Amino acid sequence: MVATGFPAFDTTVDKTNRLLKEIEDAYGWPKERRKQSYAALRTVLHQLRDRLTVDEAVQFGAQLPMLVRGIYYEGWRPAETPVKMHSEEFFQRIRHDFPYAIQGDTEQLVHTVLEALQRHISAGEWDDLRGRMPADLATVIPA
Repeated sequence: MVATGFPAFDTTVDKTNRLLKEIEDAYGWPKERRKQSYAALRTVLHQLRDRLTVDEAVQFGAQLPMLVRGIYYEGWRPAETPVKMHSEEFFQRIRHDFPYAIQGDTEQLVHTVLEALQRHISAGEWDDLRGRMPADLATVIPA
C-alpha cells in the first residue's frame, strides 16, 4: 500500500493499483507492464464514457474509485456526448487509442478491462450501464 500520509489518497491509490493488477493478472502481464494496463483502462473508460449521455456518464463515474474517476473524466467534453457508435466503431476507436500490441483481439481487451471494472461497481449500476447501451454494445458489457 502506498503511504501518502492522507488516508483518502492512500485508499484510492491502493484501489487503483488493485484494479490495474486485475487487468495484468487476466493477461498474465508482469507488474512492469503497468503502463499498458493503465492505457487499457484509460482507453476503455474514455470510449465507454463518450458513448453515454452526460447524466449516465456522471452516474457511472460516481461509482469509480476517486483516482480512476479522474482518469475517466480526463479530457471529457460533455457537450460532444453521447457519440453514437456501433460495436465495430467502438472497438476501432479503442484499437486506435491503445498504443500497444494487443494479445488476442480488441474485444478481448475490452472484455478484460470491463470484467475488472465490474468488481468495483455496484451490481445495480452495472445493470443500468448495460441497459443504457444500444443492443449491439450491450453485449460488450459483461453480465
